[in-house]
Amino acid sequence: MSDDGPPVSEEVLKSAKDQLDKEEISLADNEEILHALSELTPVYENDRSYFVLGNYDREPIRRLDLVVDRLNRRQDAYAFRMVDIRGEWDNSIQKFCLIADIVTYLVGVAEKEPSDFLVKQGLLVGTTEFFAKSHLLKRKYVDEKHPFGWMQDGVFELFDREKRLYRWQTEEELIDVAEELP
Repeated sequence: MSDDGPPVSEEVLKSAKDQLDKEEISLADNEEILHALSELTPVYENDRSYFVLGNYDREPIRRLDLVVDRLNRRQDAYAFRMVDIRGEWDNSIQKFCLIADIVTYLVGVAEKEPSDFLVKQGLLVGTTEFFAKSHLLKRKYVDEKHPFGWMQDGVFELFDREKRLYRWQTEEELIDVAEELP
């Protein structure tokens, strides 16, 4: 006889089954999720994993690649961007949350043109689990007092208080701050 806790009533089991039936996803959707997860095998095979976020425009994505490359040089570490996980996802927030749940660290590279990274920044600070494992690499603009706006400045202040905000201006400095990450 095992002690798995109190017995579950048939009413509770029926309610759970009914809920699962309502939430049922298609076989194709399930296969898509499983395929995407199989691409994340290196996350499980390494001690540390870094989900690198930022702007995917031509120049900024090149800088994201610099950060990914620098982090991947570490022994027993795996760094990647969201676009590295293939698949057609109807909901990029769902994809983000699934990946963010399983990685060791979330690393945001913040530049003046945030693309949809502003939404992701909101998720980083709005979720205790995500915030606890997040680090932001904020680009400095010497010619502008508030290049990011009040909303993002508030996010940066939260990370600065936790000593997880890293500032950079040149690509060399970006590489240097990437080296400072845990």
